[in-house]
This record gives sequence, C-alpha cells and structure tokens, in this order.
Amino acid sequence: MKFLTHLLILFMAATAPTLEAQTFTTLHNFIGGSRSAGPAGLILAGNTLYGTTSQGGASGNGAVFAVNTDGTGFTNIYSFTGGNNDGLRPASLILTGNTLYGTSQGTSNSGAIFTLNTDGTGFTNIYNFTGGNDGANLQAGLVLVGDTLYGSAELGGAAGNGTVFSVNTDGTGFTNIYNFTALDDQTNGDGINPSPVILAGNTLFGTTSRGGVWGAGTVFALNTNGANFTVLYNFMNGIDGGTPENNLALAGNTLFGAAHSGGNAGNGTLFALNTDGTGFTVLHAFTALNNSPINSDGSVPSGLILAGNALFGTTDLGGASGHGTVFAVNTNGTGFNVLHHFTPVGAGNTNGDGIFPISGVISSGNTLYGTATRGGSLSVGTLFALTVPVPALQILPSGNQSILFWPVSGINYVLKTTTNLASANWVTASNAVPVTSVTVSNQLPAAFFQLQLQ
Repeated sequence: MKFLTHLLILFMAATAPTLEAQTFTTLHNFIGGSRSAGPAGLILAGNTLYGTTSQGGASGNGAVFAVNTDGTGFTNIYSFTGGNNDGLRPASLILTGNTLYGTSQGTSNSGAIFTLNTDGTGFTNIYNFTGGNDGANLQAGLVLVGDTLYGSAELGGAAGNGTVFSVNTDGTGFTNIYNFTALDDQTNGDGINPSPVILAGNTLFGTTSRGGVWGAGTVFALNTNGANFTVLYNFMNGIDGGTPENNLALAGNTLFGAAHSGGNAGNGTLFALNTDGTGFTVLHAFTALNNSPINSDGSVPSGLILAGNALFGTTDLGGASGHGTVFAVNTNGTGFNVLHHFTPVGAGNTNGDGIFPISGVISSGNTLYGTATRGGSLSVGTLFALTVPVPALQILPSGNQSILFWPVSGINYVLKTTTNLASANWVTASNAVPVTSVTVSNQLPAAFFQLQLQ
C-alpha cells in the first residue's frame, strides 16, 4: 500500500524537498566607535537582548549593549575604559533579575569578573585574576547557582594550563576548585585550556581544547567542590573530532558538543556522549572544502543550543561563501539542515548580513538570535534574527520522513488536504496514538514528530 506523507514543517530532513527559505533579518549593523564593534554572544530577557562587543565603545575597549528584539533602541549601557577600574574586551554575559555578570580581560589582562545593572549603573569588578594560581585569560562565560558563580580560565593555575573556579557574587570566597596538569609533549591526563562549563546538579561538565591522552582535547566532569574529576572522553583529532572549544549542551544523561577540527574532512564534528563517558557518537561531520573555503554545510562549528530534540548552532567558516552558516540537526544526528549561509558585501548581498558567526545562537519561540563578528554594512559585525514561519502543510513523497516540528502557541494544527481524506489519521512517533489535530496551549520548545497520513 502506498502512503502519502503530509507534514507540518519548520526544519526538515536533508533528504526532503527544499521549502520556503527561513526569514533572516539583520537587526543591527555595528558601526564601530561609540556604537561598538566585534559583537559576541547574546542573552535574552523579555524583549531585550543584551550582549558584549570586544571593540568599540566610548574608549574603543569594548562595551555592554542592550537592544530590542526588533532591532530598535540600541544602547551602549557600559563602555569599558581599559583603565584601573574596569579593564577591556568583555566576553559572555549571564543575567539574574536586573543584574548582569560577565568576564573581561580585566585591568591586568589576566581576566576579571564584573557585575552591572541592566540600566548601566553599578559597574563593579568583583574579582581580578592575578594570572597565577587563580587562573588567567577568561574568554568563557559563567554559571550562577544561588550566590555562587562557576567558571573556567584558559590559562594560569598551578601548571599554567587553566583552572575551574568558584566565587561568590559579592567577590568573596574565590576558590580554585581544579588545576589542569602539566603537559608531557603536548599530552597529559586531563587536558588544557578549558572551555565554558555547564552544571547539572552538583556536577560541572566541560571541554578542554588541547591536551588529554592524544593532545586533541577532552570532555570532563567534576563536582562543584572539585572532587571526582573524570575525563569522560579523549579526542584523537580523527573521525571523532578535535579541539572542542565551545560549551556543551545537556539533555537527560546525554551531552552534546562541537569539535572545531577532525571528522572525515578535518572541518569539525558534532558529537554526543553519555554523562558516564560511554556511547560517544559523531552526529555530523562537516564536509570537505571545495575551492576553499566553500562547502555545503560549513566548517569549524561553534557552541550548540538544545530545543526539544533539535540542536542549533553556527559554523565560523564554510558554507556557500565561506563565511559561516546557521544549522539545525536532530539529536540523533538525522535531518542536518543549513538554515542560513552568511554572505559578505558584494557576494550577492548589497548590505551584507555579516560574516564569522563564532558565538552561536540563542532561541526564543520560533526565532533564533545571534551575532556575526565581522561583515555587515560597515564590516564590524551584525546582530541578526532568523525566524521560522508558522508551519504550513506540505505534501511530500511517500514513505516515513523525520522532521523537526516547532509548534506555535495558540495555533490549532488541523489536517487539511485537497482530496477527501478526512478520515485519515496522524501517527506520531512520540505515542503512536492517532490524532486528527494538534492544539498547542503553551509556547513550547521544538518537538520531534513523525507524521504519516495512512
């Protein structure tokens, strides 16, 4: 018996026909000077995006900015002076209530942790790193639990290869909870240069970009008190990947991440790994560059976010013009799809949408937000939104097809066709109970469905 598959689709498996393009919008073109340049990652609170720039601001040393999600109301809420009171080159932010916490290079270029109110008042460096046993070079974001911040420093510590630390939000109680060990011919037992950590219960998970048994980086876990440090995986820079420099994502007992190098073509991988160190799987290996630096999917993937059963991220390079992509993939590795190829000015895009989106994306509803560190109308970076339209009925070839379905609040999804198939059922992979409509009462993250018209 032959089947017709009717799907409500936002992101589809790579084998499915191409659908209407997603809606990409450049929300803001950075202009340098007091309007900042070189944007990094974003956080979202209500209808306001907060982020940092590594350059620009009133003194050219970087800034913290706020902007509405429609691109209006851009404001530099704080400009770093590079002086003794604040430092320069801020990195990622976190937010609790009306208080922002972030990291910068600090006043001695070893790093600092700062706090700032969302209205731009109350800037304070709560801890200045010395570059010694406490750590140095804070490029990673922070994790906040109660009144305690956790983070990592790429350098410094007892062996100079990085630390994991904790500190109270008032700057007291700084503790170096783990020192990465010395190298022996570029290898060691635990790794060097740790990337951002994430927290689940009392366990911190993270990656190191180098070191480990094969010198290509590790995935590690340790308790928040520094006990029970464990290397969960040693990268070999082969088909598994290497140089995992970005944050991990966690769903249940599975960690997801991106490796900058390695894979079948050496352009990076997306991977999954159980929290006990078993079950390492390559979800996607980025393809070979064709007439360098161009390929079909991107190269050098950045950090991932998780929504339902889908992973979203960016690549620094590769894609149709060699300047990066935004992608989606199911957590089982199926359905990889490039959602956007970045194009510089003069490459079929008169204004330029940005290039080198190294900081990944964040999500809200059916919209992804992110930054490109260069490109745009003045070549100093952009802020963008990638919005997926409300799902529309699509008729696809016969047979089962896996898709990513992102429901929208208040929409009643009813099967409609041009033929008399009113008695047909939808079959969902989640519970296999036939239904004829799906009503979404709340704004939900992405959910994975397999819908088949029988």
